[in-house]
Amino acid sequence: MTLEEFRKIQSRRNFFKECAGGLGTIALANLLEKDGYAASAQPSANPLAPKIPPFAPKAKNVIFLFMEGGPSQLDLFDPKPELKKWNGKPLPESITKNLQLAFIKPTAAVLASQRDFQKHGQCGMEISDYLPHIASCADDICLIRSMHTDAFNHHPGQLLLFSGTTQVGRPTMGAWVVYGLGSESQNLPGFVVLSSGVGTSGGASNFSSGFLPSTYQGTMFRNSGDPILYLSNPAGITAAKQRLDLDAIRDLNSQHLESTGDREIASRIASYELAFRMQTAGPELLDFSKETPETLEMYGVNKEPTRPYATNCLLARRMVERGVRFVMLMHASWDDHTNINTKLKKNCDITDQPAAALIKDLKRRGLLESTLVVWGGEFGRTPMCEIRKPEEADNAGRDHHPVAYSMWMAGGGIKGGQVVGSTDDLCFNILEDKVHVHDLQATILNRLGFDHTRLTYHYMGRDFRLTDVEGTVVKKLLA
Repeated sequence: MTLEEFRKIQSRRNFFKECAGGLGTIALANLLEKDGYAASAQPSANPLAPKIPPFAPKAKNVIFLFMEGGPSQLDLFDPKPELKKWNGKPLPESITKNLQLAFIKPTAAVLASQRDFQKHGQCGMEISDYLPHIASCADDICLIRSMHTDAFNHHPGQLLLFSGTTQVGRPTMGAWVVYGLGSESQNLPGFVVLSSGVGTSGGASNFSSGFLPSTYQGTMFRNSGDPILYLSNPAGITAAKQRLDLDAIRDLNSQHLESTGDREIASRIASYELAFRMQTAGPELLDFSKETPETLEMYGVNKEPTRPYATNCLLARRMVERGVRFVMLMHASWDDHTNINTKLKKNCDITDQPAAALIKDLKRRGLLESTLVVWGGEFGRTPMCEIRKPEEADNAGRDHHPVAYSMWMAGGGIKGGQVVGSTDDLCFNILEDKVHVHDLQATILNRLGFDHTRLTYHYMGRDFRLTDVEGTVVKKLLA
């Protein structure tokens, strides 16, 4: 008996494949299909192959402009002149009762915003003087002033925003989107992450694939040099030599896949092949030489302080053009516990022009209708001030505020030129049209052609989804 004959006898999968065909195979496939698990019986040769969503989508790509740390809605998007009457005074206990705060006490004094708000666009949307470029896009964006979340610290808040739970280990939004839709790009990952600033509290947990196959996790790109570390071949290794090595690895992995049906092996094969193609596509992606000088100037690519974020925004547009499904831009940090006036201005100076340029550039290229752009952080900031260094002038900042804050969306089937939701005179609580993080997630999936309750993955004995067990599509946001 040869070794190959022995392997066939010992492999239960080969036994069923060779001896249990006919009606048995048909019956098994039928049962799996009814239970929704047919896909797990035969892993796809290309896990990132484009897929058709259950119903006609309004968007086919997402660019998520994640402003890590919690931008102050009071100073950017939600003007509250009433706060001036309370400036330096504590709020009534009737308002702050049962309030959970990260650092300050509910009795902390109110800090009125020093920002000047003006109406912009035909819609008359009020936006801060710190964001003049985004303000010029008022008629294209939908401003949500009634966001709320369940977490009041950064890492749990980021986990909830991107994975639908405060628990580590669940798939994140980009992974769910690529799992559901695949990718239209043959030479780039389906889910790409770009970073600027000082780094995020959640780190890789914001773009993890969790228990989904690893091919759906976000791939970190750099905006200069090799897009991904170690993507280039070592000295002396030609493309032909590398191709021979990859072919041998692919053949071995394919044998293992056939005998086990393990989806992670299919993911590994696809990752090796994608990395090989990216060695050509990656440098071309970073080559801005064919972009017009006007485009580079509009984004602010060649000047400071906009250069890093402008580069990422332009890369995001170029990725969407090349079929990348989900692009996440992380900029940190907006966690302004101190010196809010100077720190907030710094981040606005970095991100305002590039973010607005992205909207305008997508629109003029006919891509905004099919690209959903989302801007926001994991929560907002309190109307009360936080003083950490009383010896310093203008040291006041704001604590975390999860119960009422602002985000905005544009394109991809979202109705622009409107404000959804409102908060009270102190920006303390929501008055109408509450939008929970799960509602936001449900709405994003809806624009991509999914019922959020049915985009699921069976794991550990039950079906999981991005919105956990909650979430309602916010119809006021829809075009």
